[in-house]
Amino acid sequence: MKKTKLKDTYTVLKKSKPYIKKERKYIYLYAFTLVMFIIMNLMTPLLSAKVVLNITNGIFSKVLYVSAVILILEISRNFFEFSGNIIYNKFYYNLLNNIQKDLASETLKLDIKEIDKHSSGVFIDRLTKDAEELSEIFQLTMWYLSKIFTDIGVLFAIFLVSKILFVYCIIVLFVIYWIEKIRISAWYQGSKEIKKLEEENSGLVSELVRGIRDIKVLNSADDFMNKMMSRIIKSNKLQIGIINGQKKYSLLSGTLKDLSNFIFIIFCILLVNTNRLTIDNMIVVYMYQSRIFELLWSLTNFKEEISKFTLSSARVFEIIDGKFKKEKFGKRHLNHIEGNFEFKNVKFGYEKENIVLNDLSFKVKANETVAFVGKSGEGKTTIFNLIDKLYTVNEGEILIDGININELDRDSIRNNISIITQSPYIFNFTIKENLKITKQNATDEEIIEACKVAKLHDYIMTLPKRYDTLIGEGGLNLSGGQRQRLAIARALLKQTEIILFDEATSALDNETQKSIQTAINNMKGVYTILIIAHRLSTVKDCDKIYVLEKGKIVGEGTHEDLLKENEYYQRLYQKEISK
Repeated sequence: MKKTKLKDTYTVLKKSKPYIKKERKYIYLYAFTLVMFIIMNLMTPLLSAKVVLNITNGIFSKVLYVSAVILILEISRNFFEFSGNIIYNKFYYNLLNNIQKDLASETLKLDIKEIDKHSSGVFIDRLTKDAEELSEIFQLTMWYLSKIFTDIGVLFAIFLVSKILFVYCIIVLFVIYWIEKIRISAWYQGSKEIKKLEEENSGLVSELVRGIRDIKVLNSADDFMNKMMSRIIKSNKLQIGIINGQKKYSLLSGTLKDLSNFIFIIFCILLVNTNRLTIDNMIVVYMYQSRIFELLWSLTNFKEEISKFTLSSARVFEIIDGKFKKEKFGKRHLNHIEGNFEFKNVKFGYEKENIVLNDLSFKVKANETVAFVGKSGEGKTTIFNLIDKLYTVNEGEILIDGININELDRDSIRNNISIITQSPYIFNFTIKENLKITKQNATDEEIIEACKVAKLHDYIMTLPKRYDTLIGEGGLNLSGGQRQRLAIARALLKQTEIILFDEATSALDNETQKSIQTAINNMKGVYTILIIAHRLSTVKDCDKIYVLEKGKIVGEGTHEDLLKENEYYQRLYQKEISK
């Protein structure tokens, strides 16, 4: 293994230490069972050799005695192996739970730009496959070490019988180990490429499942399958190349092993003929020599598992420790905010060369109802993303109650703000579980009241399982309007001081939209409400309307004021009423 790989292995082992430390009592118990298992493994072959010698000498009383001892050792070994497995399973699942918990937690802390840049497969594979491989290494380490120490004991026994045969075995081990070392190095490099392709494939499969309805209605199944198969074929081709390469090395090492066995027998015969080895000892070393290659197998496979561990754990700790950029929040905490907002000369672009908001400034007072209107792509949704700190401004300041948003901790911002988006994500939970995401201790009465305000309760009561109805992934069992009403109920249940409606009524029919509009109007003066709307008729009653064009405020005032004074707003309104 190269120096850099050793360094990588040491680094990830050091990072794994806190997880191992939590479960150290299981490691100590497991280590004890392994030590006992190793002792039994070392003693059994030695006693087995005595059985063979006693048989050849015709001493059957000793054969029975030694066989009885072997039986006791075998039963004891099986007991320690069983106990070790029970202990390790407890350790493994505790370790896996802790790693996956931290992985999920750190994934949720990632900067939203990192999520935008990578496919979902990047995170799915690391949360599942890589976390499992990282956890499995500790059992594999103990198991391989037990095999290695047992087989070293066998090699030592050969040393005591014949120094010449011992030297020969060492030379053979070195040659075959060198071949295996090259094989593992080639596997390691290929596996890094495979991991990347598997991430892409996982992301594509996720897209297939989530977007299956759109794929069907767009009649794009063939195109999607072609894209998917091209990636799968590429991945499989690389896999086959790696496997074939590994088989070539295995063929070479296997051939050398068979040849060395033949030469070993020739050496034994020569040593016996020259009286440098007795027949009895020849039987012993011949029984042992197969175990030498088990030592080689254990060493090379252990090294391969360490390479897997290094690769998987490095990918896991890239998320936990920071290759991926994390969200940054301040340390100042506010249990309650009034709801005053101010944007001061804010400049922002999702990409540096593509500025969405340019020198944007405006104020919103607590408990005001304010709307943002303009054509698509003018930066309205971006304002909401910045308020909730999903993204950070390039220049300028956003103030909440006079405090720079960058100074506030996460809970101060997100516990006090609810966003109802145009396309809310509904989880594959029951209706009640979806609602309780925002408030785990919500009572049934609170849930029902929120659904009544969102005009969803009556529909829920028509379902066989009512609030315990499973919605389906992405809310597929609900209509677009029902999904938005569920999102509205979810936000209302959170009971935050600030509520942001991002085209939240766009998918609703006129009657339901009027009902939701009435609900919003009933909240006026109690909450700070910000609304993004394409339909100007839905924001006529707002305290203030900001008109956006090319990321700047080009008009502000009430609906009536803007109709009188703002030509851009007038054009938007005329275009709407002419439809």
